[in-house]
Amino acid sequence: MPHAIPTEISCDTPVPPARRARGGRAAMQVRRGTGAGAGVNPLHVPYITRGIPTHDIASEESLEAIIATADRILAEIGIEFREDPETVRLFQQAGGKAREVGPEAWNVTFEPGLIRGLLATAPAEFTQHARNPAKSVRIGGKSMVFAPAYGSPFVMDLDKGRRYGTIEDFQNLIKLAQSSPWLHHSGGTICEPTDIPVNKRHLDMVYAHMRYSDRAFLGSITAPERAEDSIEMCRILFGAEYVDSHCVIMGNFNSTSPLVWDGVSTRGIRAYAAAGQGSIHLPFLLGGAVSPLTMPGAIAQCLAESMVGCALTQLVRPGAPAILGSFLSSMSLRTGSPTFGTPEPALGSLVMGQIARRLKMPLRCAGNFSTSKLPDGQAMTQAMMSMMSAVNGGANFILHSAGFLDGLLSMSYEKLMLDMDMCGALHAWLKGLEVNEDTLAFEALAEKGPGEHMFGCAHTLRHYETAYWDSGLDDNTTYETWSEAGGVDAMTRANGAWKAVLATYEAPPLDAGIEGALCDFIAQRKSEMADAWY
Repeated sequence: MPHAIPTEISCDTPVPPARRARGGRAAMQVRRGTGAGAGVNPLHVPYITRGIPTHDIASEESLEAIIATADRILAEIGIEFREDPETVRLFQQAGGKAREVGPEAWNVTFEPGLIRGLLATAPAEFTQHARNPAKSVRIGGKSMVFAPAYGSPFVMDLDKGRRYGTIEDFQNLIKLAQSSPWLHHSGGTICEPTDIPVNKRHLDMVYAHMRYSDRAFLGSITAPERAEDSIEMCRILFGAEYVDSHCVIMGNFNSTSPLVWDGVSTRGIRAYAAAGQGSIHLPFLLGGAVSPLTMPGAIAQCLAESMVGCALTQLVRPGAPAILGSFLSSMSLRTGSPTFGTPEPALGSLVMGQIARRLKMPLRCAGNFSTSKLPDGQAMTQAMMSMMSAVNGGANFILHSAGFLDGLLSMSYEKLMLDMDMCGALHAWLKGLEVNEDTLAFEALAEKGPGEHMFGCAHTLRHYETAYWDSGLDDNTTYETWSEAGGVDAMTRANGAWKAVLATYEAPPLDAGIEGALCDFIAQRKSEMADAWY
């Protein structure tokens, strides 16, 4: 008997494979995996291994002062925990001092060094396994993983404008990310599918990652039972024994700044850790609002909040994967509006990288941030400022690598394409320069001598396909050629690119028995609860 498919999710209609370009730049891009609709990329790697040094800007004295201030925050001010007495009990058992400050609320203080000591069992590096083993990612050390943006209630494109996200948008965005050789991870709530009840949409979202991508992904964190559902679906996909001994899913948890961890988050953290799965612990700090507006103070607060979240995982299951998180942002002090892609938070990300390496913890920070309302010059300028801080600072997991627009309120189809193209350039940047006899290219100059061009020399012919990164979206023609072709700008090129990718997308194979079991689980869980829209 066929398995029931959730009504919100339609089966893929088979589509013919993309027609292979026969010649010219398009053919080369298909071979190299750089074009807008590129498929198999011979240069593709499952994650980046850093080939250049990190940019360390803080002195030893400055790092010590920031860490000491984080310790002082934990010892003298403390962290408030809400609606989760079990988490309070675990921290008390480990040496924390708790006092009740309200109904279901406790303030817990920690002696200097206590929380850092608990982090000793957290792995400095770990692997998140994908259903396609070739796409498993290494997180920590010199490894770097790019994932699409996360959490936007709205989506936008040049055709339909800004609107609430739907499950169709969610699926489309996963397909676009899956099709890019420059991302490594499927992400999580790539947009909020508001056409599905709040208490059921996590099932459709996790299924969509499993169905339309064969990369690693994030699970639900909006309620402890939704975290448990996400893990259970992974047991169906990977097998229960495999999940018990391998990290196959992670949750991205936010503290409630300043200095609060609520019960929804801590119970979710405990669920992932108990199952041996990964978690990210992220304060969302808006300078002048929920954190000091001076960046060293914000970094110290960020460190205190994130370390406590990471430490909780080790109390539940020593060795559970945990990622230190940093989301530093500034504010327009004239209007009170958040600002993204500004230099001060970028500097903060660089320092967080230094601290994470000192603590031997993987780091998530920054991304392609922007407050622009269109995928325009402002968007890409702000995005590059922020993204380069993560890349040069040594971040290991960059969640908002593509699509972030409108201060994270909107996920943009066009900016997703532009950002993924930028991520391709960053692959080349992070590879660094290999200096050897071949790359020094003495023979290229010697072959023909002074005054002669090198278009046809042996060295050029040997390297011309791989010497330079080749954008799939940039227009590098002359003004006249560009104008005669219609004067198409980058936003419009990106609009055409995402449509071309979706038109030729093919889902990676998924075992029919596993897919049926997933659909049965979803149908059963949905039948157990009435729809809730808030």
